[in-house]
Amino acid sequence: MVIDISGVSSIMSSLGSIFVAGFVLLIILSSAIKVVPEYRRIVLFRLGRLVGSRGPGIVFIVPFIDRSVTVDLRILTLDVPVQEVITKDNVAIKVNAVVYFRVLDPARSVVEVENYIVATSQLAQTTLRSVVGSVELDEVLSSREKINQELQKIIDERTDPWGIKVSAVEVKELELPEGMKRAMARQAEAERERRAKIIAAEGELQAAEKLSEAAKKMEASPVTLQLRYLQTIREISGERNTTTFFPIPVDLIQPFIEKLSSKETKE
Repeated sequence: MVIDISGVSSIMSSLGSIFVAGFVLLIILSSAIKVVPEYRRIVLFRLGRLVGSRGPGIVFIVPFIDRSVTVDLRILTLDVPVQEVITKDNVAIKVNAVVYFRVLDPARSVVEVENYIVATSQLAQTTLRSVVGSVELDEVLSSREKINQELQKIIDERTDPWGIKVSAVEVKELELPEGMKRAMARQAEAERERRAKIIAAEGELQAAEKLSEAAKKMEASPVTLQLRYLQTIREISGERNTTTFFPIPVDLIQPFIEKLSSKETKE
């Protein structure tokens, strides 16, 4: 039996060529087909020109001609580093914030700015210094919601050409100098003392008004004075009190008082 070695070699070489061609084709197909999740988009550039954004689902790309850039559409949290700011009333404070934003237009976020995350971070830092530096310390402490809204408005307007939507900006921490903390503590203590004095004065005024009304009623009805006298004796007499009180009616000594008064008048 004679085996044609040349025929076997040609068959093997043909199989090898087919295998290599299939492998190359598989690689090309795998690079040409992309599965894009719901929260992402692919921005396509064909020979350098913007084609648009694709996704979600299966996206076909022409190998060696198309270039794709993946963009995340989920809300991103950007931590603004601590910024040292001098307020309008010349108080040095340290403040940081957090920015919540997302990509609305993937194509513009890739074409209009080199790195939209870094650009948004730098813009948030400069805006935070500008806004906090334009108000006084008391307003920073009491009107933080107003400052948050102003920061969100300014950053959102400036990032809109990049296809970015800023949903919220929150000032997280505010660090004051130690001297300012002590001064604010003294101010708060003085304010509490002022309120306490005002409350005490109002109480004295109300007590005086009530005593004046009570005196007028006792003057109109002398019996109320006698009842008040008996009530006072009852309050003084306790279970452990060794002193005994005997109330004397005013009517009993009234004749003697009148006689004494008439005698003094005659004299």
